[in-house]
Amino acid sequence: MEGDALPELPPGAFAKQDLGDDLAFYEPARLVTHIDAGAIHALTACYREHLPDGTHVLDLMSSWVSHLPAERDYPQVVGHGMNAQELAANPRFSRWFVQDLNRATTLPLDDVMFDAALCCVGAQYLQQPVAVFQEVRRTLRRGAPFIVSFSNRCFPTKAVAIWRSLDTAGHAALVQLYLERAGFTANSAHVLADGRSSDPLVAVIGHA
Repeated sequence: MEGDALPELPPGAFAKQDLGDDLAFYEPARLVTHIDAGAIHALTACYREHLPDGTHVLDLMSSWVSHLPAERDYPQVVGHGMNAQELAANPRFSRWFVQDLNRATTLPLDDVMFDAALCCVGAQYLQQPVAVFQEVRRTLRRGAPFIVSFSNRCFPTKAVAIWRSLDTAGHAALVQLYLERAGFTANSAHVLADGRSSDPLVAVIGHA
């Protein structure tokens, strides 16, 4: 149930303003980027640092672009998202699947099959974040990084209440809490873009 693994958070922490079906909300394809060019450049640099050639990647809550460094060779990139048209348009994916993680947290993926996992500007929508992050950890090899990035943009009616109530530092602490409760270690927050010349962007990185 919502929030069971996070009893210190207030009642209703994972409530949303829009109670409508999430798959219906995301049914229209949005072939746009949700952070600007400066933030994308910073995120790609982060991926370049942590994802060497040969990395097998899970890209969770993704879309038509993954912001991976173009020069790197990743033999497997498995994408997840909410819109089939967007996912089909992503040239980096080896394969992809659509799933509403607020309805079904179990990922249709084998254990320990990835060297890294990514979640870009999606954590704010999760109503069962610890359960989802536990599933991500199950699919990762020991020590693999899970890079959870976020900005100050979102669809506010779909973001959970606790996210809407916090500032950037609070968002980072919240994601670190999710990672900790899901069993990730060495969790650290990194300011990738400070917002002065582009969208702000923070990455919280945990290790399986």
